[in-house]
Amino acid sequence: MASSGEEPRSGSPGRAGTGTEAAAAADAAQLDTAEDFEVLEEEGEEDEDDLSELPPLEDVGRPPAPPREDLQPPGQGAGDAAGDPQEWLDVLGNGLLKKKTLVPGQGVDSRPQKGQDVTIRLKATLEDGTVVEEDPALTFTLGDCDVLQALDLCVQLLEMGETALIVSDAKYCYGAQGRSPDIPPSASLTLEVELLAARDAPDLELLSGKEKIQLANRKRERGNFFYQQADYVLAINSYDIALRIVGSSSKVDFSPDEEAELLDVKVKCLNNLAASQLKLDHFKAALKSCNQVLEHQPGNIKALFRKGKVLAQQGEYREAIPILKTALKLEPSNKTIHAELSKLVKKHADQRNVETEMYRKMLGNPSAASTSRKCKDKLPWSIPWKWLFGATAIALGGVALSVVIAARN
Repeated sequence: MASSGEEPRSGSPGRAGTGTEAAAAADAAQLDTAEDFEVLEEEGEEDEDDLSELPPLEDVGRPPAPPREDLQPPGQGAGDAAGDPQEWLDVLGNGLLKKKTLVPGQGVDSRPQKGQDVTIRLKATLEDGTVVEEDPALTFTLGDCDVLQALDLCVQLLEMGETALIVSDAKYCYGAQGRSPDIPPSASLTLEVELLAARDAPDLELLSGKEKIQLANRKRERGNFFYQQADYVLAINSYDIALRIVGSSSKVDFSPDEEAELLDVKVKCLNNLAASQLKLDHFKAALKSCNQVLEHQPGNIKALFRKGKVLAQQGEYREAIPILKTALKLEPSNKTIHAELSKLVKKHADQRNVETEMYRKMLGNPSAASTSRKCKDKLPWSIPWKWLFGATAIALGGVALSVVIAARN
């Protein structure tokens, strides 16, 4: 698995990453153009590695292809040479994920448990028989969503030494986006899997600094993969796991460089976590993630930008604008921040105009031109200020009152 700063291995359905440059170009062509403020233009390796700014990919809308006839479950087609079609197991009960034993294992008691590190032999093929992956010893943590959902769901049903055939809909593999250049959009996969080993995951307290960094980066990269697939719930899950690894206690001393690198991984995960939470409209959680980044790095452009966006989504333009101005001072050439700040300033001005008009209506003054004259003719000078103060307090507090009471001398 690629570590921080490296491009994740594009050919592995076990730990799929961001794909090749061609894949990135294809993905860019499918970006949601409605979100013109999402991408921060930065230079350096972090752009390839930290995908926190990437908008969701559009749904290609291509329907899933039907499974191969020789791999159909009972009643839907003929069996294949591997065994009796009556042995098919509908794993989820929806017909989209099926498993069949080819070589029996050592019994149900030998099945792996969630949280264990398992090693499998894997061969993945398309419906036309094209082999897209072969791995003689793929290792991952069961239940952590480190691999394709089809594998994570089915390997826990395998017995030690068992070889099984898994037919999965694209939903549990690479979805509507596929994996360029070898896996088309909405492609079903056939996975031949043999369970080779299962062991308890390593004790986080005993990991060296390098091992902890590598493990946390693997989880973070998996979160990046899910973010690219617009599966923000699973992305959040992966980022949370990475953060737990980084924040776990240790009985091993780390070097200053290792401490700094762990902090860098933590900041990237929090930034990406905030991006995913924002996509799901979890504003409170996203704001907390941004603030955690800013506690460590007050000048972090991405956290400032995203915090401003969160506040803007909640209508808090007065608070959002200074934050974006701070970000713009740190990076004056960033057109994205310029555009977002301009948009918020306009929205804030519109909001103030609405509030001003509301004050006038509450005071019984339909037009600005007659406000001063009416106040002079009908009320002492001291009373309009009391009314205006009360109306302002009501508007800022978000409370609607039907009657405004004023004392007349």
